Amino acid sequence: MNPVLTIPDFAPVLPEIILAAGALVLVLFGAIRGERSGEGMNFIALALLAVAFVAVLMLPSERVETMGGSFVVDSFAKFMKSLTLLASAGGVILSMDYMRREGIYRFEYPILIVLSTLGMMMVISANDLIALYLGLELLSLSSYVIAAFDRDNVRSTEAGLKYFVLGSLSSGMLLYGASLVYGFTGNVSFPAIAGILQGQVGLGAIVGVVFVAAGIAFKISAVPFHMWTPDVYEGSPTPVTAFFAAAPKMAGMAMATRVFIDAFPNILGQWQQIIVFISIASMALGSFAAIGQRNLKRLMAYSSIGNVGYALIGLAAGTVEGIQGVVVYMAIYLAMTLGSFAVILGLRRGKVMFENIEDLSGLARTHPVLAFCLGMMMFSLAGIPPLAGFFAKFAVFNAAINANLVALAIIGVVTSVVGAYYYLRIVKVMYFDEPGAAYDAMPVGVKFVLALSSIFVVLFGIVPAPLVAAAGAAARSLF
Repeated sequence: MNPVLTIPDFAPVLPEIILAAGALVLVLFGAIRGERSGEGMNFIALALLAVAFVAVLMLPSERVETMGGSFVVDSFAKFMKSLTLLASAGGVILSMDYMRREGIYRFEYPILIVLSTLGMMMVISANDLIALYLGLELLSLSSYVIAAFDRDNVRSTEAGLKYFVLGSLSSGMLLYGASLVYGFTGNVSFPAIAGILQGQVGLGAIVGVVFVAAGIAFKISAVPFHMWTPDVYEGSPTPVTAFFAAAPKMAGMAMATRVFIDAFPNILGQWQQIIVFISIASMALGSFAAIGQRNLKRLMAYSSIGNVGYALIGLAAGTVEGIQGVVVYMAIYLAMTLGSFAVILGLRRGKVMFENIEDLSGLARTHPVLAFCLGMMMFSLAGIPPLAGFFAKFAVFNAAINANLVALAIIGVVTSVVGAYYYLRIVKVMYFDEPGAAYDAMPVGVKFVLALSSIFVVLFGIVPAPLVAAAGAAARSLF
């Protein structure tokens, strides 16, 4: 008897269809117009991201599976896709003036951002190992190219090559882990794997979970798979670094959360140990290794490693409260990161960009508003109340304590205190060192991103309820 061919429901995949179709149109437009396509491509890409964002908001909040069960939409997917689209839009806006002034603008850049975002959204909604890998590769291949986008710059091409080589290794590890999980369960679907892996499971399946965790850890630049991050962040064009620090982190944490909570919920005791180790190592390295950094982009690389460690505390808890903490943390981290990189992009005199901490000397006297905004970002990243960063860390620490992971929460607090040193050192340089020459006026797009980020960082401490409620609904949809 021949199986009946059924047409899947395409409505839950509408945002991805919009981005895929839009990317094809952009490629065609760019191929016809060539370099004459100009910066209008950026605005078309932003319009695509905006339309996809609206489509995401219109998706149903209840869990819906389609594409033979390989694609799932729920409140968690909606929330994380919204963050990812906002991060990608921020990356495009921050790049507009920079690419033109550096003479490296090409029409392919916004297309690669859109394709990378499409890969991220596929990863967030992946409900089996094959869909997860396909989305991850689309994200990765696009990222390798934009890391080396300044092809006449040795540092940029080196960054792209390092990212490609190490990224390929991590993809192989993830694929090997996925094949082991499939081999010992006979399924690639997350719900089916969850139904089979219960209680005491075989060593082979555990090894598979370890390799899957290793592949995921690379994508979110968690220790010990962080080695690519400082060099890629420093070598890539600054707007690309801002994009890497924001958008793929949203997708990576969403991927880690869905894989462990959806596919391995019944073996929490086994994978919790892995996440706890990765979390502690990331927090420790992110705090101590950043102390000696002089380059702002390398410092932000180590900061992102540390922040991933804090977010993983919530995942290690394995509870609704813990996942809510992860979602809140990533939303706040997005605002702090985009705001910080907006200021770094503002450090320009003519054709010269400045990236060192010493270049912020006396910024409070030459650019008081800029210094105040960056100071807020640094205080927030350090977790000082009443700014948003304090509530982000409080959410994950509280979830860890309620899940009896008190030692993990204490280590998080201690590393936060250590990390506060290099954040506050930036504030000291801006407000107490002798000023240098003034920088050029910031482009309008960069000002816009900085303003929105600053408002969010301040207002969250005053009106936290809407975001916390949305994050709670997102977390509950996974359980």
